[in-house]
Amino acid sequence: MIFYTKNSRETIKLGKKIANYLKKGDIIGLVGELGSGKTTIIKGIVKHFSECEVSSPSFVIVNEYEGKIPVFHFDLYRIENFDEIVDIGWNDYIDKGIILIEWAEKIKKNLPKKTIWIKINIIGKNKRKIEIENLKMGEKNDK
Repeated sequence: MIFYTKNSRETIKLGKKIANYLKKGDIIGLVGELGSGKTTIIKGIVKHFSECEVSSPSFVIVNEYEGKIPVFHFDLYRIENFDEIVDIGWNDYIDKGIILIEWAEKIKKNLPKKTIWIKINIIGKNKRKIEIENLKMGEKNDK
């Protein structure tokens, strides 16, 4: 699926729409250059599940948002390899909530085949092309 957004408000709205189809145990890998809107789309996803404010976890690696379903927001920008993620407790997060991973391409080979991929491309000053793979947007999840 391909979506286009013209500003951050539309990107957040798309994140909220995506969140309707997510369930506990889902892993979402986000790919895109610096400043493309990975954290912005995550704001929309998190807003669906929690009242927490989203910030990029660049320095702490993972932020946890409690809500209807816990959301774990990883930022791998400073990570060199998968072992670093395992060392901070990666396995403790699996199947405990929804995992959102910025810079997920760094650990792609370690992620399950069912991982939902969101690729964001900058196509203009505020315009984005957002490609989503492995997300079934037919039936909403009520959980």
